[in-house]
Amino acid sequence: MRGNKGARTAGVDRVIPAFIAADADIVAFLKNTREQLKARTFTPLPVRERMIPKPGSGGKLRRLGIPTAMDRLVQAALVLVLEPIFEASFKPVSYGFRPERRAHDAIAEVHHFGTKGYHWVLDADIEACFDNIAHSALLERMRRRVGDKRVLALVKAFLKAGIMSADGETRDTNTGTPQGGIASPLLANIALSALDEHFCAKWDAHGNGGRRTAHRRRGGATYRIVRYADDFLIMVCGARAHADALWEEVTAVLAPLGLRLSVAKTWVCHIDEGLDFLGFHIQRRRKKGTSEHYVYTYPSKKALASITGKVRAMTNKRGQRTLADLLRQLNSAVRGWCYYFRFGSSTATFHYLDDFCWRRVTLWLRKQHPGIDWRTLRRRYLTGEPGWRPAEDGIMLFVPQRVKVTRYRWRGYSPDTVGEGRDGVNRAVPRESVERRMR
Repeated sequence: MRGNKGARTAGVDRVIPAFIAADADIVAFLKNTREQLKARTFTPLPVRERMIPKPGSGGKLRRLGIPTAMDRLVQAALVLVLEPIFEASFKPVSYGFRPERRAHDAIAEVHHFGTKGYHWVLDADIEACFDNIAHSALLERMRRRVGDKRVLALVKAFLKAGIMSADGETRDTNTGTPQGGIASPLLANIALSALDEHFCAKWDAHGNGGRRTAHRRRGGATYRIVRYADDFLIMVCGARAHADALWEEVTAVLAPLGLRLSVAKTWVCHIDEGLDFLGFHIQRRRKKGTSEHYVYTYPSKKALASITGKVRAMTNKRGQRTLADLLRQLNSAVRGWCYYFRFGSSTATFHYLDDFCWRRVTLWLRKQHPGIDWRTLRRRYLTGEPGWRPAEDGIMLFVPQRVKVTRYRWRGYSPDTVGEGRDGVNRAVPRESVERRMR
C-alpha cells in the first residue's frame, strides 16, 4: 500500500500512507485497524474527490475517489480475501486487473480471432462505468459466491461511504464504486462478469468448431467477447446485421447493473477499417508484395500523440535542470512506452519516436545555451555512438529504434487463472477459508 503511486496522496483524514514510516507507527496503525474490525466498530470514511485530466479526451476530467489510509488497508485485505474466490468463476475472456493477465493477452486474442473470420466488431464503451454500477446488483452477484455476511456488510459500507468534494461538502454514493480505491477494479470485474457469462454461454452453446461452422452455414453467427475492465470488443463471425443487433443485446445485459453504452463512443466496424483497443490500432491489411491479407497491430495515433505530448512537455520546461535530469525523466517515459508496444508492428513508429526525441532534446539544449554555437554544443553534450546522442554524467538519450520488435507469446484464449488447478478445472474456495482469513 505504501509503495504504489497513490501512497503520497491523503484521504479526508489527511494521513499520507507513505509518511507512516516508523516501525512503531506502523504497528500501532495495524493494531488499531485490527481492533476496530474485530469489534465491528470500523466505519469507512468518505473518499476525497479529486478531478484529474482524462488522457486524450480534449480537456475532460475524470473523477477519482481517494480513500483514507485505514480504508485503503482494509480494502487491500478485502481484495486478498475476495480475489481468489471470484477468480475461480471469472471467465477467461476478461483480462483487466486480474492476476497473471495483461493487456497483451487481450490484444493477442483479438488478433487470433481476427485472423479466423471474426471480421465484424462491436467496439463498445460503457458510459461512466465505475460511477454508475448499481450497488444492489453488485452485492447480489457477490452473495452467490460469498456466504459471510460480515464481508458483504464491509463491502456495502465502502460502497455507501460517500464522497467529499473539494469544498468540504459530502455527497451520498447511491451508485458506483469510485475509481481510486484498491477494491474498485475487483468490484467492477465482479459486476461486469455478467457480460462475460452471457457471451461465453452463447459461445459454449454451439459446442466445438465443427458445430459453430455448421451454425454459420445456416445463416447464424458466432461471437467472441474480449474485455479489459470496462473496455471491451465483441467480435462477430457473420454479417454486419449480426453485429448491429448486439447493441440491444448488450444493452439488455447491462441494464440490470445500472449501466448503459455510450452512444458517442460505441460503434460497429469491419476489421479492414481498423479499430483502436488498449493503445493498439488493429487492422487487416494486404501484405506488401503479395495478395494475402493479415491482421496487424500498431501503436495507435492516440497513443503516439500521448507519448510525444509528454516528451514535448518535458522539453518545454527550462529552468535550472541539467541535461542529465531531463534524460533521466524522458528515458523512463519513452522506455516504458516502447516496451509496451514492442509486441506489434512498431518498427516505423519507433524510428519516428527516436527522431522526434532527438530533435526535441537538441532544441532544448539550444534554448538552454543560446550563446553557444551548435558545433560547441555537439562537442560538449553529444556522443558519437550511436548517431550523436545527447548524453551527460553517463546518461544517454534512450534509443527507441533499438527496441527489438517481437511476437507476443500468447498462451491461448483459456490461460490458467489463480482459481484453476493445473488440470484446468475451476475450484471454488470453501466458505470456511474466507472466515479464517477475516480473523
